[in-house]
Amino acid sequence: MVKRILRILIGLFGMLIGYLAYNLIREFQLFNLTGATEFAVILLFIFTFGIIFFIFSSWIMKKGQNIARLIETEIQKFSIQNIALGAIGLIIGLVIAYLLSQPLYRISIPYVGVIASIVLYGLFGYLGIKIPTKNIDDISNTLGNFAGNVASGRKSSKDKAKAGRSCPKILDTSVIIDGRIADIVKTGFIEGPLVIPEFVLAELQHIADSSDGLKRNRGRRGLDILNRIQNELDTEIIIHDKKFDDIAEVDSKLLKLTQMLKGKIITNDYNLNKVAEVQRIEVLNINELANAVKPVVLPGEEMVVQVVKDGKESGQGLAYLDDGTMIVVESGKRYIGETIDVIVTSVLQTSAGRMIFAKPKVLYDKVV
Repeated sequence: MVKRILRILIGLFGMLIGYLAYNLIREFQLFNLTGATEFAVILLFIFTFGIIFFIFSSWIMKKGQNIARLIETEIQKFSIQNIALGAIGLIIGLVIAYLLSQPLYRISIPYVGVIASIVLYGLFGYLGIKIPTKNIDDISNTLGNFAGNVASGRKSSKDKAKAGRSCPKILDTSVIIDGRIADIVKTGFIEGPLVIPEFVLAELQHIADSSDGLKRNRGRRGLDILNRIQNELDTEIIIHDKKFDDIAEVDSKLLKLTQMLKGKIITNDYNLNKVAEVQRIEVLNINELANAVKPVVLPGEEMVVQVVKDGKESGQGLAYLDDGTMIVVESGKRYIGETIDVIVTSVLQTSAGRMIFAKPKVLYDKVV
């Protein structure tokens, strides 16, 4: 029933188009008809266009549905913020076009004023939508800074200083899977909102759905860590919906989002860290933090360690501190499985962490 009504309405619309087509032809004075002849020609135009539109109404409805579906799909790619700013920009653009088009209607040349006005409306309508949505981040930052300035007027100087130091911290996939970020946030050493991009969530879900058991467990662990941060920790969490469809790599998207938000990346990915440094993006690397808080060990200090396995070189034994720092015990292979006193001989700092070289105290005393 609804489909039949739509076909009738399309036919009536075609009749209207036929009448408008006749008036347009008459304006150009292609023929001069009067009386009954003119009335018959008008009816001919009206019914011809009406029948044509009615015959093709099914095709028109199908195409209309496809266009509506396409528009709906495209709109879903934009956030509510984009749509709202685009609507406001469109209204402003149309108002400007209306004001500029008024003098054009006074042009004596037929249709020139109308055509020029249509062009103006189209141009300023397009610019009104495009400019705000393309610069949405700058607008959001400006409004955010304005709102922050207004709110800061009601705060104490201590609150202002604290707000000034805070900036968004963007989490990457590796640091979420690592899990230590939850404990670091819990201690309160990280200030400012934590930003979790939607494309990082999508990558975590993809890893959690992997057929590989190890990857699947890592992905699920990352999702559990996010749930813990959101539900148990008293910190602001922002799920950012910026997608960057024109960029394929997740790391590149992270760098772009960090630049956009003027924030910092929290990661333990060595390669991402280096690329971010090249692009002058600030990075908080939790591996560097872990190395920084490890106890300082100086040559000559005495330690008690348990040698657990043999080392790379002949005769070496390996031991580990509670924080995972490797201790290479020279001539320590004979002490595997034993707890012995060692003397630190040197400390080597590498990109992977700190490595301590030591000798068994018994051998060291003999040498001395």
